[in-house]
Amino acid sequence: MTEQKKTTIVLFSGDYDKAMAAYIIANGAAAYDHEVTIFHTFWGLNALRKDEPIKSNKSFIEKAFGKMMPRGADQMGLSQMNFAGMGPKMIKQVIKKHNAMTLPQLIDMAIEQDVRLIACTMTMDLLGLGEDELLKEVEYGGVAAYLGEAQDGQVNLFI
Repeated sequence: MTEQKKTTIVLFSGDYDKAMAAYIIANGAAAYDHEVTIFHTFWGLNALRKDEPIKSNKSFIEKAFGKMMPRGADQMGLSQMNFAGMGPKMIKQVIKKHNAMTLPQLIDMAIEQDVRLIACTMTMDLLGLGEDELLKEVEYGGVAAYLGEAQDGQVNLFI
């Protein structure tokens, strides 16, 4: 009997291109029958945010974080050549031209392949993010949740 292969990814970055890389690897590993977990923390949580604003009672600082952070995967900037928002528009045109998948499509594919999407609850508390602001398929946990997944992982990445 073969042991289940596991891949874990910590998505720390809030950059569109880095999040794409994380989800491309996750989907590839899932296609190769790996059990895959992506642990989203700090700016990586933006990939899990819903596109529409959610009304909630937040402190001034929490509201400020909410306005400064991109709302959803499609609003994230690039790590290099962002050019005040022009870079993401350009890369999305290239993605469309080559019939490649966008980040939101890669996230949907990961959900379809049962990739576990875990949001770091400590970071959510720090940034004032509520569960109602994130995609419904998201699971919640702290560093122990990640470590529990990673300890048996054959592939562990930090992006």
